Amino acid sequence: MKTPHPGIRAHAQRGAYAVEFAMVFLIFFALLYGIISYGMLFAFRLGLQNAAEDGARAALRYQPTLPARATQAQTTATLSSNWMPAVVTRSVSATVCGVVSNNCTAPTCGATWDTRCQMVVTVTASNLQLLLPPFPSFAMPDQIVGKASMLLDGRAP
Repeated sequence: MKTPHPGIRAHAQRGAYAVEFAMVFLIFFALLYGIISYGMLFAFRLGLQNAAEDGARAALRYQPTLPARATQAQTTATLSSNWMPAVVTRSVSATVCGVVSNNCTAPTCGATWDTRCQMVVTVTASNLQLLLPPFPSFAMPDQIVGKASMLLDGRAP
């Protein structure tokens, strides 16, 4: 039996490296793109969490009333989240809730454990699709939330 010339086998394999490179490059690029997209998402989430924590800490500064503390916390959290680009819709809320009763509408705050209150600060960012790289919608959340709570002292008015 006659064996084919070595140059003929090499000629039949031309382009195989290009096909292999294309397949490996697509997998590598998809992985890198996912890492960058989720890295940006986690960085934004961490920034929102820091803003919520700053707002909750601001509630510990003396204010004459609980609504004034909530306003101080909301203002501080809003200022701390100003680094987000303008295309992202942000909303900040600060509420006073009872620790044990979990009543957020009209809590009665005092020095005993049953009447302790906490400040709950929530910073929400939505409309992230305009900021993050395009990614399949099932893989990216519609909004991200940073939430922090701080136990108020027993002297809360």
